Amino acid sequence: MTRKTWAFEDLTVGRSIDLGHKDVTAEEIVEFAAEYDPQPMHLDEEAGRASILGGLSASGWHTCSMYMRLLCDAFLLDSTSQGAPGIDQIKWKRPVLAGDRLGGSITVLAARESKSRPAIGIVSFRSELFNQRGDAVLELDNSIMFLKREAQA
Repeated sequence: MTRKTWAFEDLTVGRSIDLGHKDVTAEEIVEFAAEYDPQPMHLDEEAGRASILGGLSASGWHTCSMYMRLLCDAFLLDSTSQGAPGIDQIKWKRPVLAGDRLGGSITVLAARESKSRPAIGIVSFRSELFNQRGDAVLELDNSIMFLKREAQA
């Protein structure tokens, strides 16, 4: 097994990890919406402009999926992550429109050792995504379980 870079011990309170960037295209908005959230404002530019969203907009679930990809690429795939027990909150702060460039970070809010599984630590995070204008588009709070460094040997 290849040793992962990020383990529980590396995720100290206050640590922030840059998630990189993602350019959002009209084609992917429509493709995702057609499969998973076929509301008119996610499928058609005119319908999007006629809505309160102001243009062809990504589904909130699409925004979450793009966030997850950024998270995986930034650090999760090179970590000892054992999954997450759930999401505490998701806030879609502003619409994500075709042509937006998303970027953001994930910050450690708390970290504790598991009482029932000594090889695992539980880390609470706040994640934020912003568009190219610096407007917050997503805020997400959740916990992720990570193996401790000695447990990955």
